[in-house]
Amino acid sequence: MPPRLRRALSAALITLSCLLVPLGALAAWAAYGLADTGRYVTTMAPLASDPDVRNAVADTVGAGIMREVDEKLDVRPVRGAVGPFVHDAVHSFTQTRAFRLAWDEGNRATHDAVLRALRDEDGDDDLLEQPVTVDLAPVTAQVKRQLAEDHMPLADRIPVEHTAFAVLPAQELAPLRKGFHVLEVAGFWLPVAAVVFAVAGIALAVHRRRAITATALGTALGGALLGVTLAVGRRLTLADLPTDVPQPAAGAVYDALTATLRMVSWLLLGLGLTVALITWLTRNVRVLYPRARDLPARRNAPRRERPAAFEDETVQAETGVGAGWPPGGPTATPGA
Repeated sequence: MPPRLRRALSAALITLSCLLVPLGALAAWAAYGLADTGRYVTTMAPLASDPDVRNAVADTVGAGIMREVDEKLDVRPVRGAVGPFVHDAVHSFTQTRAFRLAWDEGNRATHDAVLRALRDEDGDDDLLEQPVTVDLAPVTAQVKRQLAEDHMPLADRIPVEHTAFAVLPAQELAPLRKGFHVLEVAGFWLPVAAVVFAVAGIALAVHRRRAITATALGTALGGALLGVTLAVGRRLTLADLPTDVPQPAAGAVYDALTATLRMVSWLLLGLGLTVALITWLTRNVRVLYPRARDLPARRNAPRRERPAAFEDETVQAETGVGAGWPPGGPTATPGA
């Protein structure tokens, strides 16, 4: 293959590999990070202790309780008297072990329901016309059991009712299901394609050391681009939220979900720069300090024969003896 064609193919493969690095990381995170229920629950568990999240939950639950009070009692002055008490009681509950249990189980139930609908595990096309719902009765039962173990007064009288809570509208289910299937395929093949293209580009390169350096720098650039994308995505996500959704709590959720991606972006950046630096250093060290195994060959190499005139001039310069020595020529005698 001509060197010019090899250079062009190598550059194209390395460029394509560097472009696929951030896309592959994003697809793999969505397909294997968010799609695993256990990993998702573990990621969301620390948010139960986040002050912004606890305040958002207390406000939301307290507002729901007060709506129920208004509908059943229909006495407006009661809201002003009971509202602060309800909010304080709910906020105190968010600091208990029962709340953390309810948080984990609620996230688990919600994730299972959404994931089952996206993967179409039931195989029923009629479900596309219905919203995805979660039954909160198992969560309520576990919270009731935990409160009873903590000797909470009147915990045994908490009713456990089967309540269907909608988490995904029906009109959004079909496009999300198609997109999820695409992510499952892309999450595996995009990283594999990035590695294959990088190896092929380096193998075809005329100067492989330069190709390795270019691949490393492109990988670092892809990691930096991924980090910038996450920062811009966070700002856009929080800007598009409804006014009734607290932004601090939403920001905490976004940061928890994308923590793995941020780590991957820093890892790609550091790995790419490290490989590029090592390649550059080894190249310069090799130029300045030849390998030791090459030195004997250079030392034992045959010396060039110098001309006789050059040898005579060298002897004259070192000893001062030349054709005119001794003074007066070869026939001169002492005392003449």
